[in-house]
Amino acid sequence: MSANDGVEGGLPGRSASQLDGVDRAIIAELLRDGRISMRTLAERVHISRANVYARITRLMDDGVITGFTAELAPHKAGLGTSAYVSVTIEQNSWRTVSARLRETPYVEHFAMVGGDYDVLVLVRTPDNEVLRHVVLERIQDIPGVRATRTWLVFEEARGRGTEWAARES
Repeated sequence: MSANDGVEGGLPGRSASQLDGVDRAIIAELLRDGRISMRTLAERVHISRANVYARITRLMDDGVITGFTAELAPHKAGLGTSAYVSVTIEQNSWRTVSARLRETPYVEHFAMVGGDYDVLVLVRTPDNEVLRHVVLERIQDIPGVRATRTWLVFEEARGRGTEWAARES
């Protein structure tokens, strides 16, 4: 087996699944409208409903599609304060820190990162008082957390993301 076998685009060191044009078109349509019916999806990607069901099942089994969810407007949903919190942790404490962050209310997303900090956390709360509580009493209280730095988010926008239907594998 060569270093390029099973790797999209033939780039070594990547572990992306092989997706054909139909898979990419399905993903593009689901990202555009996660509530699309299987019938409409089949019509849009020009395959049978049975094939759509089979492909979506395979994409889920392969872990490419990990779930379906609603997108919320945080401010309209009562979460008027957003902040990124950088966290510096002790060496070998990632498992403990990540487990505790998963359980922490108002933590929307977090990632281990390279650079000046170890973990970047997106926190969305109703107001600054709750944000203060989350950062100072919840995150800083996690064993292994050495320091935090908080940046308030004043405005957000989505980028273009990946053009799923644009390229063939």
